[in-house]
Amino acid sequence: MEWLSLYGLFLAKVMTFVIAIGALIVLFVSLRHKKGASRGELQLTDLGEQYRDMQRSMQEARMDDSSLKAWYKLQKKQDKEKAKQRKAEAKQGIAAKEKPCLYVLDFKGSMDAHEVSALREEISAVLAVAKQGDEVLLRLESPGGVVHGYGLAASQLQRLRQAGVRLTVAVDKVAASGGYMMACVADRIVAAPFAIIGSIGVVAQIPNFNRWLKKNDIDVELHTAGEFKRTLTLLGENTEQGREKFREELNETHALFKSFVSQQRPSLDIDSVATGEHWYGIQAKDKGLVDSVGTSDDLLIAEMENHDVIGVRYTRRKRMMERFTNSAAESADRLMLRWWQRSQRHDI
Repeated sequence: MEWLSLYGLFLAKVMTFVIAIGALIVLFVSLRHKKGASRGELQLTDLGEQYRDMQRSMQEARMDDSSLKAWYKLQKKQDKEKAKQRKAEAKQGIAAKEKPCLYVLDFKGSMDAHEVSALREEISAVLAVAKQGDEVLLRLESPGGVVHGYGLAASQLQRLRQAGVRLTVAVDKVAASGGYMMACVADRIVAAPFAIIGSIGVVAQIPNFNRWLKKNDIDVELHTAGEFKRTLTLLGENTEQGREKFREELNETHALFKSFVSQQRPSLDIDSVATGEHWYGIQAKDKGLVDSVGTSDDLLIAEMENHDVIGVRYTRRKRMMERFTNSAAESADRLMLRWWQRSQRHDI
């Protein structure tokens, strides 16, 4: 039996060694993953070339074999002539004329506006290479959210304006509240005919369980230093003084919101639109909230003639826990957006 106990001890040592090596490997992989995730990755897409590829595919699909063969021959001849011309110009020292670039960013905002972390990286990348004549198009979709989050997002867009880079915001679905705070920074706002625009207002709500707790003989103690350190609370008994202070803070935030929009769009009659109401794109154009009515697709196609159109997107790999929590947060955001839209819209 002694050899059996020795063999068991040997197995225990081997298992301990294997587990230790496995733990080190997991730790090493986790650290590498974390290091890579912190850096993130900038993805650039030639949207103009994508559109031209699609256009060629559609043209080819409509031709018979003989027509397609002739078309290929013509395209090859034209490409050869262009290459020959570029070569001749290079020999003569004539620099190729570059088109200005239109950088296309996307912002689909959640309630906490955490997407601003990617937006700031994208804007920094654009500003690092932007030349005179370059522009930025932001495709924006957001019903708004927390004030500080969307305030920072709007400040990031102001970096473009301060650098002299023309900014266009295109709204296909919704840019309301904090979303409109971002949009109003632009030199030009283009909204789809039935996009939701406006909602220049501030809202806050908080449930209070104090009566339910009292009913069940549960006491809650709240200690603060400072008269208005806590105005309203979830569990304690709210006072009229606290409610009044809370309303005062809402009004102050609303005044700041109105002032910001007025600074960005001075021709806007702010008092007539800062009621918390929203309007559809066509109505928003009449009120001066947007500059023109149209979709981002039409806008992009129109700009491809005179610009190189480059999509810019910053992404970072997420750890498993982040994927789970972000997925849950996105589901909650979508649910809140549906509730908001149902309370605001007219069904058709």
